[in-house]
This record gives sequence, structure tokens and C-alpha cells, in this order.
Amino acid sequence: MKIWTSEHVFEHPWETVTTAAMQKYPNPMNPSVVGVDVLDRHVDPSGKLHSHRLLSTEWGLPSIVKSLIGAARTKTYVQEHSVVDPVEKTMELKSTNISFTNMVSVDERLVYKPHPQDPEKTVLTQEAIITVKGVSLSSYLEGLMANTISSNANKVSMAVPSLLLFLGVVCWKSLVLNGVCPH
Repeated sequence: MKIWTSEHVFEHPWETVTTAAMQKYPNPMNPSVVGVDVLDRHVDPSGKLHSHRLLSTEWGLPSIVKSLIGAARTKTYVQEHSVVDPVEKTMELKSTNISFTNMVSVDERLVYKPHPQDPEKTVLTQEAIITVKGVSLSSYLEGLMANTISSNANKVSMAVPSLLLFLGVVCWKSLVLNGVCPH
């Protein structure tokens, strides 16, 4: 088992960052996520938004890894559950793979909160627990996967500000044309 953790501070308020984070896939900075389907979305009586999404991913695994895990296909699916609490200003996402579960499990948790000293900033904390089962070199493969998660986290840290800029342009155009911002 390998545990990976990270923290990133966005230079934008929580409301803006969480709006962008919910729309971060698909994006060109992380092309491995090829599709997102919303399976369920509802607001509970306390005002929290609950979402259950299915992410379709395509990983370009090296041939040695494919041979180790005995799989030629690289399309995998991840289920993601998120809860957005607008009163407490928290957004928590939990995701886990639902493909290849007999060989690997990746459980990830992301939490977005306002920065404790500066409410105009947002702190993202991430944790992933990676377990490779039933193959030789499992520790090595867990390390490779942790490095991939770290690399993708850096891409997301860059993608969210790009998405914020895009949303700002969309909002500005909509304000000019219609007098309303859709976000």
C-alpha cells in the first residue's frame, strides 16, 4: 500500500474554485479523463449538494505494466461522490476505481476549503491510497501510480486557473449579451 498526499493553495475564493473544480473534466491538461457522466445529483434538506459521477479514463500504460497485470485494455472507470456544503464552505470528493479492482485499488479524497488566514484563497488537500494486489513488483507499481497521481494533481492545479479564466470570459460575454452570468 502506498499513501500519497498533497496540498495546494489557489489564489481565488472558494466559490470560484469549487465551481471550476466541478467542471474540470474533460480538459486538455489531463487527457486521460475522456468522459464524465452524472449518475445522481440532489440537494439534501440541509442544503448540501450531493453528486455521484462516473469518470471514463484512458491510460496509456507501458507494455510491461500491461503484461504484468495481464490486460490489454486500458479504459477504466472511476466512481466519484462529492458533497458541497455552501454553509460550511467545504467541498469533499471521494473517488475509487471500479475497473481492475481485483488487481488495484485507488481511493482518493479531495477537500476544498477557504484558506484559514485569507478567505480570498482556497486550500485543496488531496490523499490517495494505492494498493496493487496479486502481482509481482506491487510496491514498484504502487510507486509508479503515486507518481502518476502526483503529476495529474499538478496538471489539475494548472487546469483550474485556466478554467477560471474561461468561465470569466463566458460570464463576461454573457453579461454583455444577456445581462446575466450563467455561473
